[in-house]
Amino acid sequence: MTEDLPEIPQTVQVAMRPLPLRPVSILLSRLARRVAARHPDLFERMGEYGGARFALDMTDQPFVLLLDLGHGDPSIKAMRRARVGAVDATIRGPVSGFLGMMHGTLDGDALFFSRDLAVEGDTSSVLALRNAIDDAELDLAEEIGIGSTSVKLLRQAFGVVERATGLPLNRHQMTMEPYS
Repeated sequence: MTEDLPEIPQTVQVAMRPLPLRPVSILLSRLARRVAARHPDLFERMGEYGGARFALDMTDQPFVLLLDLGHGDPSIKAMRRARVGAVDATIRGPVSGFLGMMHGTLDGDALFFSRDLAVEGDTSSVLALRNAIDDAELDLAEEIGIGSTSVKLLRQAFGVVERATGLPLNRHQMTMEPYS
């Protein structure tokens, strides 16, 4: 594991602990369904893994995200680590690794080989998910934004946060390597 990937500061992690997870889950599930509607090929690419369930254990967050692909009707549930049940695979690492892979600023294969993102469970389903995400070329600002004005404002806001934290919040050309 390298020290190059930025992590959410400990003070922010502590401040997020009392966050009510139901509203977070509702918002993330809406976002997942928006992504599904905008990128139906993402779920087609999953093939036999279209109904897979993944625990996204972001080590610098006080909760885990349970991603249920639901054969094209995805949901994301934020939950405490102790409550995660049966999943096909768990992917574990800092938020920056997940965001960097999603936005194409970090190479997914390199993240897994360097163990910046670790996998437990069905690695074939994780590989299918990584390939589908790569092909979709997702951009968080575009997926969250409703109109072109909101996307522009989100990109500007995300740019400020990116510069302050090092977290890859927009799609860029691949610029960061997870190891030297």
